[in-house]
Amino acid sequence: MMKILMLGWELPPHNSGGLGVACLNLSRALAKDGANIDFVVPYEADHPDIKFMNVLSAMKLDPLFRYGVGAYDSKYVDQALIPDAPHEKMISIREVQHNYCKFVEEYLMEYKPDVVHAHDWLTFEAGILAKKNFGIPLVAHVHATEYDRSGMHGGNSIIHEIEREGLMLADKIIAVSQTTKDLIVEKYDIPADKIDVVYNSLDEEFLRSAYTYDSDDYKYLEAMKSLGYTIVSTVGRFTIQKGLTNLMRAAARAISKEKKLIFVFAGDGEQKQELLEMSARFGIARNVVFTGFVRGKQLRDIYQVSDIFVMSSISEPFGLTALEAAHHGDVLILTKQSGVAEVIHSAMEYDFWDEEKLADEIVAISKSEALKKTLREGIMQEYCKISWDDVAKSVKKVYNEVEKHKEFC
Repeated sequence: MMKILMLGWELPPHNSGGLGVACLNLSRALAKDGANIDFVVPYEADHPDIKFMNVLSAMKLDPLFRYGVGAYDSKYVDQALIPDAPHEKMISIREVQHNYCKFVEEYLMEYKPDVVHAHDWLTFEAGILAKKNFGIPLVAHVHATEYDRSGMHGGNSIIHEIEREGLMLADKIIAVSQTTKDLIVEKYDIPADKIDVVYNSLDEEFLRSAYTYDSDDYKYLEAMKSLGYTIVSTVGRFTIQKGLTNLMRAAARAISKEKKLIFVFAGDGEQKQELLEMSARFGIARNVVFTGFVRGKQLRDIYQVSDIFVMSSISEPFGLTALEAAHHGDVLILTKQSGVAEVIHSAMEYDFWDEEKLADEIVAISKSEALKKTLREGIMQEYCKISWDDVAKSVKKVYNEVEKHKEFC
């Protein structure tokens, strides 16, 4: 039985995005395939539904505070922020990472895994420590780079250096899309043959958990649908990476051509005020709904009430929310800069900056039930072919490769 030390930053239900969902589903599939996994997170909390692996807490840190230190917002990396718990001192994301590395070092003094699997820059330093100090093969899994998070506008130099070192020292790299692989090769000068593309799949909870849509939760949207309105939604953090200002401008264009459109922006983040002001300035505030941060049933209800789901990202390494929306029957419109577009070919596509084309695609779908039906059926057939069991088999091949490499060192 292969022993894996998995290094991650979040797991459901204490996750703020798709990274934790992907880590959970990959780990579950690997465990089902026989892997013995210890998964390290930087916080202390219960994960009652995780029985298939050991979840280890690197610090006595409240998971809510972990979001506050700016793990997904690089401009806060160097800032010391005050935790939610009043008895805790001010701490920065770099301090959390330092303590995380200390925990991993102490762990490795007692246990010897076959492979260390590190997810994104947040855990790369701990993975590097395992490789350098203990000679354990390192697999670096890239769900997003700092170039993605910054909307291709440079980003944080500290994070770039951590990413560069982690990718250079890793024995193998897993990228969640060909788009991500190409970016790693271009920006970090990593040989292409060192990188395997392994696509994500749909969260298993969406497939097996009980879910019943309650139309009472969205009475306004249901009422508008009964009047012939089309509901267009997007879900995610309100950051530059997600291209939401482009989407808002496209919404204004679309509404000028077709009045019966409602746009739902589900999420929160630094651009919320800007987006609110844009909707007012364009005179479309009546056609735009902001839900705030949603998860669980609330998130699924948004997918269920929607007709069209737009992923407007400037750079999206994969995009699990598109698969979630597809599962609820939404027609997908994806940017060509999103990795999920590599596996869902029945979606409509556009370049993130092409607001006019996006507006035209939204209007075309809203006006044609036949087009909507054809796109929906094609998307449903494609997303059903992707499984986490296949993902686990691909990752296992990567593990076997680095294990063979170790034998010859």
